[in-house]
Amino acid sequence: MVGSLRTGIIDTKNYTFYKEYSDIISGGAWQPSECVARQRVAIVIPFRDRQKHLEQLQYNLIPILKRQQLNFRFFVVEQNGNHTFNKGRIMNAAFLEARKFDDFDCFVFHDVDMMPEDDRNMYTCTDAARHMSPAVDKFLYVLPYTQLVGGVLSMKPDVFIAVNGYSNLYWGWGAEDDDMAARLQLKQIGIVRPPLTIGRYRMIKHSEREINPVKVRLYLLKTVKDRFMKDGLNSLEYKTVFVKLTPLYTHIMVDIGEPPRDANKITSLMAKK
Repeated sequence: MVGSLRTGIIDTKNYTFYKEYSDIISGGAWQPSECVARQRVAIVIPFRDRQKHLEQLQYNLIPILKRQQLNFRFFVVEQNGNHTFNKGRIMNAAFLEARKFDDFDCFVFHDVDMMPEDDRNMYTCTDAARHMSPAVDKFLYVLPYTQLVGGVLSMKPDVFIAVNGYSNLYWGWGAEDDDMAARLQLKQIGIVRPPLTIGRYRMIKHSEREINPVKVRLYLLKTVKDRFMKDGLNSLEYKTVFVKLTPLYTHIMVDIGEPPRDANKITSLMAKK
């Protein structure tokens, strides 16, 4: 291991860095040849219009995963169409699709704009959920609040299934991760973190994103206990549009449907309770 790292930024227009990784199997899979990896890890990246960010992430992350001697595969899962983004549905679909490729021991749900800054932060799972990104430059490398699990989160498959995955109800960015934290708490599953000196990430700047109205987010978070075992993996409806093996990742396009016309009205959510 190297320890603290200086995040590399590359000119992706002129640098086809994937050519350096001829040992990576098509679809973004790799395993060490000189030992048996401690875990088989699926790196799940929810994606929309962030190709440059994806290239920056893989440029920085692949060497770390190889130094950690992991058996890993990248899954880039994209929402079909131009409808409002639903990260929870994408994560749930990614989990189900990834399990068709291998019996993974660990799932790392990784925002595409989070660049790791220390290779001692292990991309593995414990019996608890592991919030890997407690120290982000945007927040001055301080954990903003104790229930935060957004950014980079690792979970064993049985943990993800136990909490019924992510909620499917959050159309637009925001609060689906807080909903996940509540699910973990309700199932009495712990949340562990690396020290702030190790769990460090740089967040790449991006354009403003559509978010959930505050009233909708607050209502959904207040009702997690009542609905989480019927809103998630077991209620997900989606179609796989295509699965494509690229040199550095498995690209999965999913159709998760459209948001209801009244998705942003608190009264409609109350009626569906």
